[in-house]
Amino acid sequence: MRRIAVVVAIVAVLGLAFAWFSRPKPIPVALREVAVGKVEATLANTRAGTVEACQRTKLSTIIGGRIEYLGVKEGDRVRKGQLLLKLWNDDQQAQAALSQAQVALAGKRVDEVCIAAVNAEKEAKRQAELRDKGFVSASREEIARTEAEVKRAACNTAKADVAQAEAKLKATRVEQGRVALYAPFDGTVAKIVGELGEYSTPSPPGVPTPPAIDLIDDSCLYVKAPMDEVDAPKIAVGQPVRVTLDALPGKVIPGKVRRVAPYVSAVEKQARTVDVEVDFVQPEATGKLLVGYSADVEIILDGREQVLRIPTAAIQEGGRVLLFNADSGKLEERKVRTGLANWEYTEVLDGLAAGDRIVTSLEKEGVKAGAAVVPDDKARAK
Repeated sequence: MRRIAVVVAIVAVLGLAFAWFSRPKPIPVALREVAVGKVEATLANTRAGTVEACQRTKLSTIIGGRIEYLGVKEGDRVRKGQLLLKLWNDDQQAQAALSQAQVALAGKRVDEVCIAAVNAEKEAKRQAELRDKGFVSASREEIARTEAEVKRAACNTAKADVAQAEAKLKATRVEQGRVALYAPFDGTVAKIVGELGEYSTPSPPGVPTPPAIDLIDDSCLYVKAPMDEVDAPKIAVGQPVRVTLDALPGKVIPGKVRRVAPYVSAVEKQARTVDVEVDFVQPEATGKLLVGYSADVEIILDGREQVLRIPTAAIQEGGRVLLFNADSGKLEERKVRTGLANWEYTEVLDGLAAGDRIVTSLEKEGVKAGAAVVPDDKARAK
């Protein structure tokens, strides 16, 4: 019996040793302490937005032709009304010269016939006076009056010819405007399609022909970003915005909503968005921005100071979090009631207290309620 008792004791010790060494090891997890801070309700764009110019125009001549004059190059600053490009139009210039000569000729013709009309009217008046005195017959007086009326009509016709010639001259000048491009505002030449001597083709609506000159006014910039259609009813003009750009990492630029598109864009069947335009609050403080920069916007809907908050990533489906129990070294599931939230923080209205520690490394295998864990300082969330 003694021998059996010894064997049983040895087996029991070995079993305990095996159970001890084979027990599940505590899972190292990242913990975050529930603390007080600021929480904002925000909306972010679904796809990258773009820095746009307040004024941008893609200029093309109304008719096609060979480029005879190109007065700018890409990157040049231009003034409103400056001639940028002109096509060959010697035929139009010749027509304009002919019209100018016709105007001058018509003017001289007016002088000629109108002077004759004045003299004829004077003669008709004299003949009428002589008839009253009985010196000439009525037929003679009537002939003079008729001749005066004819010459006055000829004078009026000559004046009409002048107006016609001037209208024709204006028409030739309009035609000349069809081959020239002038800057509609002060700006920078972004792109030029075509070189001196090449043929330039106009770009009518609906036809993807590159414009001759792309002109932008980079003195006034804004951000255009697509927002999910379900968020559109929450967005209003004047709401504060935080703008970030890939080109300026770490820099947050304040802005405000200036326009919400009145329609939904369906770029893709599964992605329906509403375009939102954002002005910079302090344009002079943004530094040098380039048109076309990618930008992200975060619209601030509401905000609260000094509220209990936790990382949004720590909340599981159903509003549950895993609370670390320091006494048992295990995780406990806790239901929380939340308030304002964004991608970073969520306000806690009930279920947690300041100083509680919750798990943020939910992606680790085995992390669940009842699991034994140890705090992992290296993986601790910032």
